[in-house]
Amino acid sequence: MLSKHDPPILLAKVDANEESNKNLANEYEVRGFPTLKILRNGGKNVQEYKGPREADGIVEYLKKQSGPASAEIKSAENASFFIDEKKLVIVGVFPKFSGQEFDNYMALAEKLRSDYDFGHTLDAKYLPRGESSVTGPVVRLFKPFDELFVDFKDFNVEALEKFVEESSIPLVTLFNNDPSNHPFVIKFYNSPLVKAMLFANLSNEGVDSLKSKFREVAEQYKGQGIGFLLGDLEASQAAFQYFGVQESQVPLIIILENDGKKYLKPNLEADHIATWVKDYKEGKVPPYVKSEPIPVENNEPVKVVVADTLDDMVFKSGKNGACDC
Repeated sequence: MLSKHDPPILLAKVDANEESNKNLANEYEVRGFPTLKILRNGGKNVQEYKGPREADGIVEYLKKQSGPASAEIKSAENASFFIDEKKLVIVGVFPKFSGQEFDNYMALAEKLRSDYDFGHTLDAKYLPRGESSVTGPVVRLFKPFDELFVDFKDFNVEALEKFVEESSIPLVTLFNNDPSNHPFVIKFYNSPLVKAMLFANLSNEGVDSLKSKFREVAEQYKGQGIGFLLGDLEASQAAFQYFGVQESQVPLIIILENDGKKYLKPNLEADHIATWVKDYKEGKVPPYVKSEPIPVENNEPVKVVVADTLDDMVFKSGKNGACDC
């Protein structure tokens, strides 16, 4: 199907388990199977494939990837078709399609085209949101959450990329069964931020206060290296198994650091969210370690140590000893 495209799009397959292909697999950082990569310019430009995994979806995705990295928007009709209310879309507004700003924008679009839809236009009046009289150069990022659009005028490529990555994560990511939210959940978990996750039954009465307080805290710590996610109990069963927690503990907040350390507060009340997160930031909350119950009797010559007694019985005891773990 792709060979009939104009120009043809070539597919190649490599058995990375073959000894003769090991170097190639290492060069392209293949860590699992199947891995799909998009190669351009003779392999000088390599991107992860992030599209569907069935035949028709692969074809449509690669047809789009084979075209220009950014599409020109020439009318309001163009814009309404291109700017999907449920997706992130980035549009550059320029007085002319030349110059350093335009070149840098196109370089950004080429680099991030697997992750976002890019467009460019000479007239902001075609666009559905924001000031329509600007002539640019300006980058306008449309999003289906928070303030719905945001503008940026620094055309350094690294600054543009940082702006796009930071602006494309909601202030509070919603994790529920709505498929349109799933790309943002994936982006949240893949981000380098410390992750603060509040799990609750979002269909319960009275949950609005919890959501409101959590959002206030997210506003307070915006730009301080913490991302915030609100997870619905029904959609979060896999997360509960991963963290080893129970439904009876909701409302439950978990903070996960990049080194794997976890901090947990079960049965949280709305008014306690800000205080607990503040205590975490100040180092007053101990890391969470899943523990067996502390034994009621522990008088045998060989003591039973559980996670909750490890520190006091072993590290702070001042005694030598041996542990059968």
